[in-house]
Amino acid sequence: MLAAILELLNRFLDRLDLRGTLTITCPNKETRSYGDGNGETVHVSINSWTALWRIVVAPDPGVPEAYMDGELTFVEGDPATFLKVIYSGKTSAPGQELHPILPTDKLRYLMRRLHQFNPKWRSRTNVKHHYDLSRRLYDLFLDADRQYSCGYFPKPDLTLEQAQIAKKRHIAAKLLLDEGMRVLDIGSGWGGLGLTLARDYGARVRGVTLSDEQLALSRERAEAEKLGERVNFDLIDYRDVNGRFDRIVSVGMFEHVGVNHYGEFFDKAYSLLEDEGVMVLHTIGRTGPPDATSPFIRKYIFPGGYIPALSEIMRSVETSGLHVTDVEVLTDHYAETLKHWRERFMARRDEAVALYDERFARMWEFYLAASEAAFRYQDMVVFQLQLARDKLSVPRTRDYITDLDRAGTQRRGKMKAVS
Repeated sequence: MLAAILELLNRFLDRLDLRGTLTITCPNKETRSYGDGNGETVHVSINSWTALWRIVVAPDPGVPEAYMDGELTFVEGDPATFLKVIYSGKTSAPGQELHPILPTDKLRYLMRRLHQFNPKWRSRTNVKHHYDLSRRLYDLFLDADRQYSCGYFPKPDLTLEQAQIAKKRHIAAKLLLDEGMRVLDIGSGWGGLGLTLARDYGARVRGVTLSDEQLALSRERAEAEKLGERVNFDLIDYRDVNGRFDRIVSVGMFEHVGVNHYGEFFDKAYSLLEDEGVMVLHTIGRTGPPDATSPFIRKYIFPGGYIPALSEIMRSVETSGLHVTDVEVLTDHYAETLKHWRERFMARRDEAVALYDERFARMWEFYLAASEAAFRYQDMVVFQLQLARDKLSVPRTRDYITDLDRAGTQRRGKMKAVS
């Protein structure tokens, strides 16, 4: 039996054709190396046959769970280096994953609609699982504005703070804001974007979230900045929002909607927009075909979450009555963002252990490393979609986005759609 496990491990790793060196010390202390010897070097010790079997059968979640439980330890390197070496040999087309020896991916794909069934009660539970963790945890790695989504790096040497400011400015440009416009922020996080749109662009913002922690801090921030008359944050599911808005923005929330509910999401957005309304959706996406959520991510990090293919989004947009007026793909911007987050977290890792425990810190470390690797080496990107009820509500060329980006917080005035 043990020989069979080792043979399966060899077959799996040999076909990856790794660049670099991956050395594995097995539970019997036998050491094996894989790769071409050029590039990064990582050495892991797998400390039990049970852990090795689970890794061979299903690397996801076998590898991160073994690391969390202390059954996989790093003799040399770390999770980020390990994932770089593992993905270095990948030669398949975007979205065509290398399957484990005993593939469970087909079953996961068949089960994905069940995993992503997110009625209101379940959405609230899913959100609390991740976003109602201690504020102090997010202090360890986020920027001061607590932007927990992809930054925008028009220049590669920007700091995290600068990239998050640039992201908000880029989104604001696509929203085509005028003074006093009513803006709905779906999934308003800790309030940073809503406060920016109110303070710097003169918008009247309603932010909605399902997180108690996010709501409390958002309201504290609005009160501290004396923006209570311009910004209102509520604990409410977007499906229960009523009224009409000139603009809708949603950043980093669509990943939690679930593929079963895409039609519901865009139909609701259509009903909430004024006739000349514009919406900007900022979401993680995949350049490959539809797939299933990583078991590790689904179980430990984002239950109910899913990263959509563009084709899945567009199918629901097309039946909602909304027009697609602009699509932008941010390629490696999130990889850079996550690198900043991972480095900041690792610099203060001891504080995470003190907040929770060593197992949690290992889980979070692997989450950040795996997410960075997915955007750097796999088919993960960020989509920014601009949608409108009337396609003539936005200018006919994209020049205005660059112009307003450069203008920063200056009001656009009454820019005509024919400009």
